Amino acid sequence: MELLKVENVSKSYSEHVALDDVSLSVPEKSIFGLLGPNGAGKTTMIRIITQIISQDAGQIYLDGQPITPADVRKIGYLPEERGLYKKMKVGEQLMFLAGLKGLSKQDSKQKIKYWFDKLGADGWFNKKMEDLSKGMSQKVQFIATVMHDPQLIILDEPFSGFDPVNANLIKDNILELREKGATVIFSTHRMESVEEMCDHIAMINKTKKILDGSKSEIRSSYRSNTFEIGHDQPLSDLSSWGSIVSSDQHEEGKFFSKVKLSSEEQPNELLKAVMKQTQIHHFSEVIPSMNDIFISKVEGGSDE
Repeated sequence: MELLKVENVSKSYSEHVALDDVSLSVPEKSIFGLLGPNGAGKTTMIRIITQIISQDAGQIYLDGQPITPADVRKIGYLPEERGLYKKMKVGEQLMFLAGLKGLSKQDSKQKIKYWFDKLGADGWFNKKMEDLSKGMSQKVQFIATVMHDPQLIILDEPFSGFDPVNANLIKDNILELREKGATVIFSTHRMESVEEMCDHIAMINKTKKILDGSKSEIRSSYRSNTFEIGHDQPLSDLSSWGSIVSSDQHEEGKFFSKVKLSSEEQPNELLKAVMKQTQIHHFSEVIPSMNDIFISKVEGGSDE
């Protein structure tokens, strides 16, 4: 079941088209990757979903109903450009933001304490924002985004400013929120995070959606019948089965080759042919990474 549905949304600013007839379907209780290069239209889409701006055409549905400004309380939004009041104390800031989301003073204090404990922020309540490091400020912004238990969480580059340990801490908490029933839209340029976390993705480029589907289906659709082989001796002609795409010798003397099979050939037949020539210590299909797919779509055929 989908929590968020975007139908044929377009947006222009004077002569500049920001989004051109984009549709998305975000499944409930999933992590949905919204990808694309800078200037593609991702931020415009997020601002429309969060009711910061309105679309020129199309409709947004949240939980089956047309989205309204009142639905903003059901959404947690972490923008790429963080915006906290530097002269305020951390606790005052979070209490104020929690009140805007409809939490009572008592509930706000409980939620803040809960998230301070989870993110290692004990003792921060009376610290001034301007005295915090960038990573500490990012934690406060993350708490502000999720402390009201939103149905939909929108995270724009959530790991920006974090060291690897704290980035992993935030990642674990995002996954836990999904397990507890939240739906997450995750916008990032870090393809390794997409590989690890996202269930579904959509890619926008030059104002249009150019890719959409589950991560596994998309990766599978870009398979090229290419196999990586680790072996001891150089390979001779394999033209009866396919073509040798590359072959490199590593420092320890082992060879690694990539072979693209002919469409009518099977991997087992290639394996048998190579075994007649050399000892094999590695054989696997080359499945394109999300980074490979991202680059190929953006650089290759993104004007569709």
